[in-house]
Amino acid sequence: MEYPQGFYSYTKNIGIKDKTLDFAVIYSDVLCQATAVFTKNNFPGAPIIVGKEHIQNGKLQAIVINSKNANVATGERGIQDSKNICKTLADSLGIDEKTVLPSSTGVIGVPLPIEKILNACKDVKNNLIKGSLESVAQAIMTTDKKPKIFSKKIYSNISKKYGLIYGIAKGAGMIEPNMATMLCYILTDFNLPQDKLYSILKKSVDYSFNCLSIDSDTSTSDTVALLCSGYSGEIEESEFRVALDEVCQNLVSKIAADGEGATKLILLDILSARDELQARKIGKSILNSPLIKTAVYGGDPNWGRIIMAIGKVFDEKIQYENLQVRFGNIEVKGANPQKLIEMANYLKQNTEINIQVELKEGDFSMRFWGCDLTEGYVQENAYYTT
Repeated sequence: MEYPQGFYSYTKNIGIKDKTLDFAVIYSDVLCQATAVFTKNNFPGAPIIVGKEHIQNGKLQAIVINSKNANVATGERGIQDSKNICKTLADSLGIDEKTVLPSSTGVIGVPLPIEKILNACKDVKNNLIKGSLESVAQAIMTTDKKPKIFSKKIYSNISKKYGLIYGIAKGAGMIEPNMATMLCYILTDFNLPQDKLYSILKKSVDYSFNCLSIDSDTSTSDTVALLCSGYSGEIEESEFRVALDEVCQNLVSKIAADGEGATKLILLDILSARDELQARKIGKSILNSPLIKTAVYGGDPNWGRIIMAIGKVFDEKIQYENLQVRFGNIEVKGANPQKLIEMANYLKQNTEINIQVELKEGDFSMRFWGCDLTEGYVQENAYYTT
């Protein structure tokens, strides 16, 4: 696999998990132009608090991540632990601690096993591997069943060079981002103007990660970071946006399909909405309905639940007569017995379910990603810490 130029990795099991990788570092051999978006949860984790401070100058050179412990609701101790991790790693790499972005994911309310992490940070410099970012995707997993990676090779008409956008993400539960997803790191060897970076990332996030829901719960640790090493030179903003959107949307699809206990990916298209606000309200109402999610799981052609979910968005009074609802290519509103059989077969025979809702309110359309709700989700979360 190809990797963007300038990036190195280090992963290890340091004893937070029993056997699998639980610690990772991404390092650039040059100072990167960088930006990030974070959770809007009112109780952000200590790494979010420290990370927001470190990203202010728009420069990053390393990311340090541990899994199985989120370092959330740990007070001043947690904040100091995150700062100490950044300083220890920076000392090992010979870089400024303010250019290190910390991330933690896992159980909330438990102090970090800080000595294990600090000892691992001291070993990083002599063990960095060029590229090899797949192991980072594995190390940041918690309840994920699969690592989530997607890369896009693109040609710059400015620099006359090829370069890469490489995305790594994790997330399977506690996911309805209000900015991003659990953890996502996007690396590229192109360069863009610093004053454009945040808006480019934020717009891409708004139409990918912010259109995702597995269980309607917004994590305390959500982070999406973008680092640009610049080795492949400048690229036109429009070219980069298109490729970044593809990377983000592919990662979102992987996260939704890998939701805790999930057996089906739901692709929901809200069509002919008045505007983005209306589309978001109705899209999230449908996507977050446990009645709809369980019907998709069981193959139950209970199309009336879609109508319910639209109707409970009280401040958006949609005309029922204008509504069109499709499961795949099957028109379902007012379905006859034969149509119900077709719907049931569609739901039972496919692992990717496309629901289309046409509002006839305007010309704005938007896609959302989600998954079904199964016994597996309950089992995963009923005994998560035990």
